[in-house]
Amino acid sequence: MSPKAVERKATEGREGTPELPERWSTGLKTEVVLRLLRGEDLGEVSREIQVSPPELEEWRRVFLEGGRQGLKSRTRDPAERELIRTRAKLGEVTMRMELASELLEKRGYGDDLRKLLKRGSE
Repeated sequence: MSPKAVERKATEGREGTPELPERWSTGLKTEVVLRLLRGEDLGEVSREIQVSPPELEEWRRVFLEGGRQGLKSRTRDPAERELIRTRAKLGEVTMRMELASELLEKRGYGDDLRKLLKRGSE
């Protein structure tokens, strides 16, 4: 039995007719769109699942556009990559400064550190 036949059998009602969802989930829509992208006939799929061809074409368009957007989000321009790298480095340096300040405070150099920071901000 083909995967398509197994799918139909699994969704058949008591009378042997396919039970179609009242509302199509993202997963089910994706399965239908993938069938279309694999070359199944739009008209046949439309009749089988009782969804109009224009709606199926819309599902396919939205699916492909979403995929296109997903690919775009992975490619960043060099300036954006540099900004992300700089922010990460700044976070690392800030954390090191905070740890160093705490260590100096614990070792009794807190007053000296505050004087040094005060002098640096003037």
